[in-house]
Amino acid sequence: MHQKILILDFGSQYTQLIARRVREAGVYCELHPNDVTDAFVREFAPAGVILSGGPNSVYEEETPRAPQSVFELGVPVLGICYGMQTMAAQLGGQVESAAKREFGYAEIRARGHTALLRDIQDRVNDEGHGLLDVWMSHGDKVTALPPGFKAMASNAATPIAGMADEARKFYGVQFHPEVTHTLQGRTILNRFVRDLCGCAGDWNMPDYVDEAIGKVRSEVGSDEVILGLSGGVDSSVVAALLHRAIGAQLTCVFVDNGLLRLNEAEQVMQTFADNLGVKVIHVDARDRFMDALAGVSDPEQK
Repeated sequence: MHQKILILDFGSQYTQLIARRVREAGVYCELHPNDVTDAFVREFAPAGVILSGGPNSVYEEETPRAPQSVFELGVPVLGICYGMQTMAAQLGGQVESAAKREFGYAEIRARGHTALLRDIQDRVNDEGHGLLDVWMSHGDKVTALPPGFKAMASNAATPIAGMADEARKFYGVQFHPEVTHTLQGRTILNRFVRDLCGCAGDWNMPDYVDEAIGKVRSEVGSDEVILGLSGGVDSSVVAALLHRAIGAQLTCVFVDNGLLRLNEAEQVMQTFADNLGVKVIHVDARDRFMDALAGVSDPEQK
């Protein structure tokens, strides 16, 4: 079994990049919604947890929170942007709307020689302080640290641009290490998942394909499987894996709703039925869908 990282998604446009960077570090991870249960988190048994960014403000009512079990597992936790803010709010700190919002490039100073940022820098200023070029995208900021935390990074606009509770291995960064604009971002994430979480870096996608195929075969056995095939990335990948695993036991159902791109239905059938030899039932439901949508122009209503 591979050690694994749990990424909880708070709605950032960059969340998929976090997963990509973790996998590039040779570490298995899974991306799940932020509202998973405490029981799910405990059963997942991660080596570490990453809380993504998101568009909400933690000081407003009914905004997302991390499951409390995240902070009770005894494993390292990294909060990114909103993830740092909800970590601060849930652990006794304070978050407020920033007078000066930061969107884009920023320079921050690393502080405290924390395990996450130690010896990671883009350059040194005249006082010998390590500086980092990072990418910010926030309108709120942590204004009071939770008990046990210290400032890990700062700049003039955001005095708490990073925070750390070294005893519990809880870290928060206001910037986005997952984007390439944060020049040392990959190094920072590698430091978290490999060094702080202790993941060996023994995972890769080719091996995972074989593992997934073996798992499907053991679970399906001699049963038949029906898959709804849309032609999108998710269902297409599942169809390809299932077909390699169980062959003729798989039947895909592709519904042409009349709202696809030009020639997309033909491409789906050609790819799976003709080229890959997958059993695909093609349902022509164009008239049914178009009749139901007659006169409807609002995209959300559709």
